[in-house]
Amino acid sequence: MGDKELSLIDKNITSLLDIPLSPTVTSLNLHCNHIPRIEGLTSAWHLRHLDLSSNCISKIEGLTFLTSLRTLNLSCNLITKVEGLKGLVNLTRLSLSYNQINDLTGLLYLHGSEYKLKHLSLHSNHLDRIDHLLQCLLGLQSLREVTLSQDGRSNPVCGSPGYREIVMQSLPQISFLDGLDRLGNPSHRGPGSLCDIPGLEDYVDLLLSSDTSHNEICREDGPLTTPHINKVLTQFRQRAASEAVTDPGAQPERQCLHTAQSTVADPADPANEGRIRKLEHQVSQLIQQAPAGDKSIDSTPSAVTLRKAKRDTDRTSESECDSGKENRRCSRIPKHRNNIERRMTSKETRHRRSDSDQENRKQRSSKSAAGPRRKPGDTGGVDAAGSSRSGPLRAAKASGDVKSKSTAEEETYRTIVEERDQERERRWKAEQAVRKLMEELKCLQTKVSEEKDLQSMALHTTDRLKELLLKERSGHSELQTRVEELEERRQSLTLQLEKARGSEEQHKTALHRLEESISHGEALRARQQAEEMKRQQDLENKAAALKRELDIQRASVRQHRDKLQQLHELLASREQEHRKQLESRLQPGGADFCEAVAKEVASVEQRLGHREAELQEKLADGRKQYAALEDEFRMALTIEAARFSEVKEACDQMATELMVLKASLGQSQQREKRSGSLVQELTAMVKEQKSRIAELIKAKRDTVNDLKSRLHSLEAEAEQDRRLSLQLELLKKDKARLLSQLTAQESVIDGLRAERRIWGQELAQQGVSLAQDRGRLEARIEVLSTELETQKKQNVGDNDALKIKAKIIDDQTETIRKLKEALQERDDQIRRLREEAVQAQKRFQQQQEEDKARQAELRERLEHLSLRKEELKQQLEDKETELEEIKRVHSVSSQKWQEKADLLTRLESQVKRMKENFDSKERSLLEERDKATEAQKAAVEKLHCVDDAFRRQLESVQAAHQAELLRQAHEKQKQIERANQKVFDVEDEMRQLLEETETTKRLMEEKMKRLTSVLKDF
Repeated sequence: MGDKELSLIDKNITSLLDIPLSPTVTSLNLHCNHIPRIEGLTSAWHLRHLDLSSNCISKIEGLTFLTSLRTLNLSCNLITKVEGLKGLVNLTRLSLSYNQINDLTGLLYLHGSEYKLKHLSLHSNHLDRIDHLLQCLLGLQSLREVTLSQDGRSNPVCGSPGYREIVMQSLPQISFLDGLDRLGNPSHRGPGSLCDIPGLEDYVDLLLSSDTSHNEICREDGPLTTPHINKVLTQFRQRAASEAVTDPGAQPERQCLHTAQSTVADPADPANEGRIRKLEHQVSQLIQQAPAGDKSIDSTPSAVTLRKAKRDTDRTSESECDSGKENRRCSRIPKHRNNIERRMTSKETRHRRSDSDQENRKQRSSKSAAGPRRKPGDTGGVDAAGSSRSGPLRAAKASGDVKSKSTAEEETYRTIVEERDQERERRWKAEQAVRKLMEELKCLQTKVSEEKDLQSMALHTTDRLKELLLKERSGHSELQTRVEELEERRQSLTLQLEKARGSEEQHKTALHRLEESISHGEALRARQQAEEMKRQQDLENKAAALKRELDIQRASVRQHRDKLQQLHELLASREQEHRKQLESRLQPGGADFCEAVAKEVASVEQRLGHREAELQEKLADGRKQYAALEDEFRMALTIEAARFSEVKEACDQMATELMVLKASLGQSQQREKRSGSLVQELTAMVKEQKSRIAELIKAKRDTVNDLKSRLHSLEAEAEQDRRLSLQLELLKKDKARLLSQLTAQESVIDGLRAERRIWGQELAQQGVSLAQDRGRLEARIEVLSTELETQKKQNVGDNDALKIKAKIIDDQTETIRKLKEALQERDDQIRRLREEAVQAQKRFQQQQEEDKARQAELRERLEHLSLRKEELKQQLEDKETELEEIKRVHSVSSQKWQEKADLLTRLESQVKRMKENFDSKERSLLEERDKATEAQKAAVEKLHCVDDAFRRQLESVQAAHQAELLRQAHEKQKQIERANQKVFDVEDEMRQLLEETETTKRLMEEKMKRLTSVLKDF
């Protein structure tokens, strides 16, 4: 179990990748951690239960490989959309509560018969669309329970009107919604399957086998075969037939035995044959021990009376306790009262007690099989059930009589059994009467509520009819006054329309003039702007060209200066070299040398002077040109500033004129809007008249239809009352059937108690098997220890041999080391085995402690059930008093019902009269409507004429505007062509300038080359 279940609650885990998951894990609990993402679960493909509640998950993913997953808990996270559930074929329980979900499209992948989703929790989310909810849940065929609201935490969709009815009608597969079934009763359902509870997977087979054996015992079509019991019963019946003359009270007992024998027929399951044989063996033991118990029956009559008193107080004394006690009284089997004494007893007493428990359980199972066959409401069936329970005792008594039993003791015992059976019969009849009275009480309550509803409906209909009459009268008078007002208003509006048309024509002419002046002004302004833009572009182009020339001149000057510096450096270096050569070759004191040097120096100085003069002249020319360009640029800027100021003044003047024109245009537009609003008001008034007339007609028709529907509903309710009377009779029959089922369920409880004892025995057997396993492991440890000793002896011998051989061969040391390592590994294995044995012992002890705790819980539940029985008895008494009061109320309500029937007949006559009055008023209103429609048609024709004239004027204005636009576009195209031509001219000038600069550069380069060549020659 420890390897299959992994619980890491509140461990501050931030990623699933940090958890080492083995493929054998079936249950994983990671509640209250900090996990943001579902990942790393592909290795745990046997996982059945996964709890990731109270984390930081925002998206459902990484679950497609978990095909064995049955329960998934993702509550208290940050999920907004349901997705990533495809492939979860075995998922039966899904909890997505306390999230932020508003989209359930992921549930569409779980549609179909191959998916098994049964329980879905979605409370405390943001679901607000009921159509989306129904679309996503409709295809979940196995769905049985949906929770959208719980403990005050719900979804916005739960607040919509008729939410519960819509969901239950649209989803027929659902049995429980928000913890309530289809009848509104709260659900007390446990988990749908034992496999859905973590930790019970290993015990599912045992639980299912016990359930199937119990179901087979409780089946109606498979009664048990008890041949030895039937033989004893036939012997007792023959003896009773011989004593029928002396004892007339024995005749009912024979009938009871006959009915009990008729219920026990047909073969049973082979699984229960062993139990039946043990039961027959117990009966034979009781028959043998009966003579020894005769004296105890004679000597303790007071004890018998006390037991009878106990049965009077305890309603369920027919269960396991009574049958077990009576058998023990007759057989005198000692009863152990404490668990301490049971532990102190030997194994033989334990075995004997388990046998007696099994026999008692078998007796109860036979009773549960015979219980459901009783017919409700038939006293003969009750006698048969009582006699079938006391049958083994009577059979024991009959066999005791064969063995010389006294007749007096038999009579006393028989009277006790008869009294017990009579008491059981009385109790069963009382329970039936109480249940009948409860059902009648419920029916009466439903009738009273229906009568109250009908009365309130009748009063409501009368009030509604009176209100409708008053409304019709007031509405008719209001309509007449309204029609008169509308006629007066129509005349005034026609006069206003004529005036508005004249003013509209004047406004149109003024508007046309204003539009022409605005278009001229805009054209002039556009021309001026285009000219200014051209001038600015020309000036910018010139300035850019001048800047480029300046940059070129500056770069050339810098190059010249650099070259001059290089020349000076070259000259200095050459002079130094020359001097060195002269110093090395010639003496400076010679006359020839001095003259040659002087001549060369003079020639070189002349050349340098000429070169410097030329360069200075070029520099002066460049400075003059730069100054001239700066002056020209300043002049151009001053001219442009003057032009820009002129243009700005003209633009301001045009803006002021434009504002004036816009103000006049806005006034004219407002006047047009006023005239248009008047026309719209007139049309709206006409439409309102039409709608009101239509509403009146509809209201009349609705009232007539309401009255007809109410008449039909009253007739349907009368028919429903008749059907309810028939349903009452059917419910009485169902009540009898349910009583029989209740008795069957009591017998099922007895069987469950017996199964609990069987579980205790099976647990004891498991403890024995565990002890055997422990013994095996100890034996294995002993064998391993002996092997160890033998291996140690072998190692000692090997060591001696190796020492002898070590003197001869020194190379075999490596083999000795290997042997030592093998020895160490074996020692480690032995230690591991010992540790595993210790751990197995600890696990077995823990399992035993858990089993003891479960047994203690079961005992507490038994005590709780006994307290519940006493509470139910008290409730039964209270219900009897309530039933008497309800009978009295029923008589009063029946009288009121008759009075209401008379009132309904009067209402029907009043409804007929009202219908005739409504028909006459409807005709008059139809005539008035026809007149109003004719007047409306005339007004609409006039409005159409006005619209046509206005449209013609608009078309003429639009045509003139389009012609003006075409003319302005043509002029703009011409201006663009001129500007392009000027740009081409400027580009040609720039090209010429560039070519001149290139030629000057080439000349300068050639001159520099000549200079360098001269200097090199020198």
